[in-house]
Amino acid sequence: MTPRHPRPRQRRPAPRDAGQITAFVVVMMAALILLAGLVLDGGLTLAARERALGEAQEAARAGAQAINLALYRQDGKLVLTPGQAAADARAYLAGIGAAGTATATGNAVTVTVTIVQPMQILDAAGLSAITVHATATATPELGINGELP
Repeated sequence: MTPRHPRPRQRRPAPRDAGQITAFVVVMMAALILLAGLVLDGGLTLAARERALGEAQEAARAGAQAINLALYRQDGKLVLTPGQAAADARAYLAGIGAAGTATATGNAVTVTVTIVQPMQILDAAGLSAITVHATATATPELGINGELP
């Protein structure tokens, strides 16, 4: 007689995942790419804002140097020549290739610079660019800290 071997048990097939892990990975990768886009493009936008502010401040200072020399020599008052101050600020902006506006009212020069920052990663999500604005004002000063009222 031959020894009787027990029959191996038939295993039930395991339930199929049907790609559930794949869907999870796709969603997580999309979220990570969007997060990277926020970090990179957000940093580029902040840098563009700082650059716009620096350019606006520089142009305003350039315009604030357009004082009326005849009046200054006559009685020592620092008064802007408004048309020349605005023109000098606009010339500075044109010289550095920046887009913006410059106005001179009273004894102050106000410059607004606009920069359009293109998106690197968020462009794929439909956000192609962000426009940033910065405004700065400068007045002529006498000496190191003798600002006129």
